[in-house]
Amino acid sequence: MAVTAELVKELRDRTNAGIMDCKKVLVETDGNMEKAIELLRERGIAKAAKKAGRTAAEGLVEAYIHNGKYGALVEVNSETDFVSGNDEFKTFVKDIAMHIAASAPKYITREEVPADVVNAERETLKAQALNEGKPEAVVEKMVEGRINKFYSEICLLDQPFVKDPDITVGELLTNLIAKIGENIVIRRFARFERGEGIEKEEVNFAEEVMKQVNG
Repeated sequence: MAVTAELVKELRDRTNAGIMDCKKVLVETDGNMEKAIELLRERGIAKAAKKAGRTAAEGLVEAYIHNGKYGALVEVNSETDFVSGNDEFKTFVKDIAMHIAASAPKYITREEVPADVVNAERETLKAQALNEGKPEAVVEKMVEGRINKFYSEICLLDQPFVKDPDITVGELLTNLIAKIGENIVIRRFARFERGEGIEKEEVNFAEEVMKQVNG
């Protein structure tokens, strides 16, 4: 099958991979889009893994605030200040700040989740599965599946990316590392929501109006 410019563009739009990388895998997979995406993913993971041990101490701190109601501050590190000035890197950092504000992760990676939190969730999920009448033999598999969903709710890298739910934030990061050729690390973040943690007085507005009318 001939690899057309339209195919290359579609693959690039779907993966954010470089044009030459897209063309190469499309040739290798005879124009099969899904196989090409899988091949890019495998190679991206391999490239990212090779770079994971390299020190990343440059980068950017970015903020995102939504209508004054909630916001996030994130630090994303790169190996060089050259990359931190790259437009794609800047866009990535801005997108991550927006994603954090919108999706409210509690941790960056699975490894950061305290063991007691995971164990407590696992026990809860096991009890739920047993209460549903599931056979003991399949309960463990069900629990593992639901634990993965739990991670996807609370861990930044496991969450579906808010602008493209077909990929996770971790996959988005891996693709960028493979494309730019440097180690990139989402180091830390903080999220703020207006009024969070403040105990608010419950107000019955109908009663308030009646008090004023009868006052």
